[in-house]
Amino acid sequence: MTFTEKCNQIFDACVEAYHVTDDIDAPVANPYTEKSIENILFEKNLIDARQWHMEDIIRDPQIDPVAALELKRRIDRSNQERTDMVEEIDTAFRDKYASVPALPDATINTETPAWAIDRLSILALKIYHMQIEADRTDAAPDHRARCRAKLDILLQQRKDLSAAIDTLLDDIAAGRKYMKVYRQMKMYNDADTNPVLYGSK
Repeated sequence: MTFTEKCNQIFDACVEAYHVTDDIDAPVANPYTEKSIENILFEKNLIDARQWHMEDIIRDPQIDPVAALELKRRIDRSNQERTDMVEEIDTAFRDKYASVPALPDATINTETPAWAIDRLSILALKIYHMQIEADRTDAAPDHRARCRAKLDILLQQRKDLSAAIDTLLDDIAAGRKYMKVYRQMKMYNDADTNPVLYGSK
C-alpha cells in the first residue's frame, strides 16, 4: 500500500465516521494509536470535516448574527488548528528524511508533502458530498448529471494528486528533492502582530 492509499483509506473512514451523527459537536473516536501518523491523519480529516459543515451552517441566511459571529470565530480557530496539524505532519516528514543527503542537483518542491496531503483530505470530503448530490432522488436529472460529471473530475483529481504526492515522497527519500518546514505565521491570529488586537490593549 502506498502512503497516499493509506491516507485516502483513513480520510474516507473518517468522513464516514463523522457522518454517523453529522454533528460538528459530536465526539468521533479515533481508532489509531495516539501520536502515530495514522492517528494524526484521522484527526486532520476530522478537523476538515467539522469545518466543512461549519462553513455550510454560517451561510444560512437565517442564522442569528450573534451565533454567526461565534461560529466565525470558531472557524478561525479551526483554521489555525488545521495549519498547526499540517505543520506537525511536515515536521514528521522532515524528521523521517533528515538523514537523507540531498543530491547535488536536488530541488525544492513548490509545496510541502503535508500541504498536498491537506488538499487530499479536502478532496475526500468533496467526493463524499458530490456523490450525495449525484445520487439525490429529489433533485432534477440535470443536477444529478452535472454532479456526476464533477464527481468524475474529483476522482481523477484524487488519483493524480495521490500519484504526485507518492512521487514527491519517493524523490525526497532518494535525495532528488529536499524539504523545509515553513511556518505560516498568520499575523491576524497573533495579539502581538494584529494592530486591531494590540491596539486595543
